[in-house]
Amino acid sequence: MNDFDDIGNVKRYDGDVGIVESSDYFCDKPLKFKLGGELSSFNVRYETYGRLNADKTNAILVCHALTGDHHCAGVYDINDRKSGWWNNIIGPDKPLDTNKYFIICSNCIGGCRGTTGPSSVDPLTGFRYNLKFPAITIQDMVAVQERLVSHLGIDKLAMVVGGSMGGMQALQWAIDFPDRAERICALATTSHQNAQAIAFNEVGRSAIMQDPVWNGGNYELARIPSVGLGIARMMAHITYLSDKGLEGKFGREHTSIRGEDIFKPSFEIENYLHYQGQSFVNRFDANTYLYFTRALDLFDLRLNGGSLEAAFAGVKARFLVVGFTSDWLFPPAQNREIVKALLRNGKTASYAEIKSDLGHDSFLIHSPKLYKLVENFLDV
Repeated sequence: MNDFDDIGNVKRYDGDVGIVESSDYFCDKPLKFKLGGELSSFNVRYETYGRLNADKTNAILVCHALTGDHHCAGVYDINDRKSGWWNNIIGPDKPLDTNKYFIICSNCIGGCRGTTGPSSVDPLTGFRYNLKFPAITIQDMVAVQERLVSHLGIDKLAMVVGGSMGGMQALQWAIDFPDRAERICALATTSHQNAQAIAFNEVGRSAIMQDPVWNGGNYELARIPSVGLGIARMMAHITYLSDKGLEGKFGREHTSIRGEDIFKPSFEIENYLHYQGQSFVNRFDANTYLYFTRALDLFDLRLNGGSLEAAFAGVKARFLVVGFTSDWLFPPAQNREIVKALLRNGKTASYAEIKSDLGHDSFLIHSPKLYKLVENFLDV
């Protein structure tokens, strides 16, 4: 939702969508999860930007990454300048142009930002689900998004787009709902988690689960396992960056210390990681982190028929897959593999590789080359 000036024009802030607010979709139709378990009802929190046209053909679904949420553009208050996580690409005259398109972004099922997840109260018991929440897969996330899109009266999306875990969702959309999306744009992603990525996630989960406050997942929300969650975030954040990017930004900058303070953070990179860890625990639920990282580990499109080619056999959308040279979490080769499998199936697919020193997070950063690719893809 935008705010308006005295003569009814939408207020804009530096080309942004302006003031926004979230909406809730409550679904009372049972949701069965791929690995077992069921919710009798659930809530989905989402935001929209722009206007849905009369024939409902201009909708774009944005899928968030691991630690993202539904708030990907605009601000909640005129005095709050902290904008959504993809504000640089969504807005009037931006690549995801809200003058042309109706943008939708929802918090994934299992989340902690308004969508039903482990920290939500189970209506059947009156207590939080915690680890009694069903195991989540990327397919479950997409199934819930499809219900939201149908609730909004949209038969076919102009595009599904996302990076990292969001890219996985975009690919899953093409497989599970081949008639519901014209275009799939997957950024800095993979068709399956490799052993290294699974290993990093396991270290993060172990840090959380070994925090004494975690208490088997039954921690109090007023006293969360902040030490474990902060460490998990610090370690994961390293994988989102690159050696060259870190060296250029921080190098070996540090403050002098005395002997008794030898283990206190003194290097700028240490302070940065501690800041990242602390800010993360203030906004993210530890159990959601466990569930989402496990969903990433279990993601493997090759299970849909025994090979990646078999998985893509029935897709109908056009694809754009983008890799980034310094991404060592989901490196370019893993992104190229997706396009090669699509092309071997005779599908319409393009691959682009962007040179960047910013690592896996490159798709979130200001990138004119990425913007041009997305704009051109939407014009096809």
